[in-house]
Amino acid sequence: MTFYFWPKFPVDRGNAKLSLHTRVGLVLTALAASLLIVLAGLWLHGTRNAIHEEVEAASRVSEQWLKAVLGEMHDVPAATRGERLLTVARAIGRVRANELEIRTLAGATIYRSPAPSYKAGRMAPDWFAGLLASQYPARTLVVEGYTLTLHPDDSRAILDAWDELAAMAGWALGLLGVLFVATRTALGRALRPLAQIMRALDRTGRGRFDTRLPVFATPELGRISRAFNGMADRLGEAVDDNVRLESAREVDRQMHDRLEAERRIIARELHDELAQGITAVRALAGAIVQRTADAPALHVPAQGIVAVTGEMQDGVRNILHRLRPAVGNGLAATLERQLAGWQAQHPDIVVNRHLAIGEQPVADDLAMAVVRIVQEGLTNVVRHAHATQVDLAISRVAGWLQLTLADNGRGRSGQPSAQPGCGLGLAGMGERIAALGGHLQFEQPAGGGFRIFARLPDAIAQHSPEEFA
Repeated sequence: MTFYFWPKFPVDRGNAKLSLHTRVGLVLTALAASLLIVLAGLWLHGTRNAIHEEVEAASRVSEQWLKAVLGEMHDVPAATRGERLLTVARAIGRVRANELEIRTLAGATIYRSPAPSYKAGRMAPDWFAGLLASQYPARTLVVEGYTLTLHPDDSRAILDAWDELAAMAGWALGLLGVLFVATRTALGRALRPLAQIMRALDRTGRGRFDTRLPVFATPELGRISRAFNGMADRLGEAVDDNVRLESAREVDRQMHDRLEAERRIIARELHDELAQGITAVRALAGAIVQRTADAPALHVPAQGIVAVTGEMQDGVRNILHRLRPAVGNGLAATLERQLAGWQAQHPDIVVNRHLAIGEQPVADDLAMAVVRIVQEGLTNVVRHAHATQVDLAISRVAGWLQLTLADNGRGRSGQPSAQPGCGLGLAGMGERIAALGGHLQFEQPAGGGFRIFARLPDAIAQHSPEEFA
């Protein structure tokens, strides 16, 4: 009986650290994070340009304001002009996005804008400030006795950008976490039937071919379940076919064994009873012939009895050879004897043989199978082929015993039936050959005729049926 098994491959659980849905969730989260990083880079570029434009605009406005203030100073007496300038500067305080510095012509600083009150005491990280900072030229105005310088300051705008980025990063991290959890949960639910599929595969691998899967809602898993169920159906049918085939082969083996046993019994009965009786009758008839030489009325019939019993002995001997060929002296000798007898009965058919069996003995069951095939083949030649020539070739090739029996007759329509010739039809003989691990096939060459090809494993070698495929 042939069974089909799926191997249980060992799973290295030490390397399987992450489940599929976890890995997919991580991949999707990483892709989303990469997209956010790209968007953050674009945002940084746009923010840097916006800060630069904002600071430049604020510097221009501050410069215009200073020019307007200095223009009003022309009406102030020169002695009080310095105090007036300091009073105005202190009243205004810090100019937007700029630091105002007032120096004397000697270089002494008499005024510097106070530190910014907006988000006082805080600064963006140096690495972040380096990404957004730009180089701004200082704007200098000179009045009588004083130098006013505007130093652009983008630290507050950069700090605003940092706070905005930190808020967005917090939201982004939260969204990435939600994305990972949602993806992992969704995939876990979608792939939950995989555990059921694995259990079904494991049961099927142990020979439970009645295992079936439901059709899952997920289209891909639904196709897998339908394919699995179809495969399980085919495996179940194959196992049933194998069981039936094995049962049929077992019945066939028993039938052939019983048939061979019956042949032996019949051959023994013919030899012990009929053959001995014929021998006794022939001996008595021979004695009568010797004693009735002067009595023609008895002598002639006695001679006839001797002749008839001799023919009967030959006939019984031929029947015994056909029922139980003697293969003890070697397969080649048995076949030569069989072919010689058949050739004598059918002198109009030429038999060409090539028996390359060698000196090594052939197992009795194989030798008997070869003899039966030759018997059945020759019987079919006489009954159906109307041939004038038969070619028989037997050889040993790489541990196989190969037989070819071909004729030049009219061929056949279809495969040979199981109609008995010498007790076994060729089709029935094929089952016997298969039981021995061999193969029997029939061919009709293009040029006509019919060919029987048999291949049997020699007793020395072991072969599998797949080698005949």
